[in-house]
Amino acid sequence: MGSMERLKRQLDFAAEAGRLKGVLRQTVLADPERPENSAEHSWHLALMALALAEYAPEGTDISVVISMVVLHDLVEVDAGDLSVYAPADALARQHAAERAAADRLFSLLPADQGSELRALWDQFEERATPEARFARALDRLQPMLENVQVGGGTWQAQGVTADRVLEKVQLIEDGSAALGRYARQLIERAVQDGILAPAPGADSRPARA
Repeated sequence: MGSMERLKRQLDFAAEAGRLKGVLRQTVLADPERPENSAEHSWHLALMALALAEYAPEGTDISVVISMVVLHDLVEVDAGDLSVYAPADALARQHAAERAAADRLFSLLPADQGSELRALWDQFEERATPEARFARALDRLQPMLENVQVGGGTWQAQGVTADRVLEKVQLIEDGSAALGRYARQLIERAVQDGILAPAPGADSRPARA
């Protein structure tokens, strides 16, 4: 492959990736009040990786984490976004659509580069390394932070209760114990503040001293 052909394929990939800016997520922003797009989400995770690097497992390569979070939602160019609280069958279809999208998108690049970036995307999905687990922790924490900022957000819009949010905290804890503790406290405060519905049968009132 000539140098100009290589450059053309790289620029074609970049142009296709730019479509991510038009993919709207379930998450709603506080200011301005509108849906977040997937490119904004990826940028926010990259910034969080830089700011929160000290809470990653010892020896974690933050540059790899940043690469993963920049790439992780690229597949939504084809597959779109789906709530993590969607039914299991819908999530399974989404997963299949995302893998097909990864096949297409990374093949736009020169073969050596496409294989390298696809491996990072697969690593994020499989959570087999400290970098992948920390990246996934950030990916789960960020929407929780946004929901708190807007006073409930998708939690209220989708009728999500605290027990279902706590299920997602397990993935955060797997990537960072400190971030997992923070997420649990965040959920507890959200329930007490009335922006997240308690688990069915639970008492949302703070315990008396």
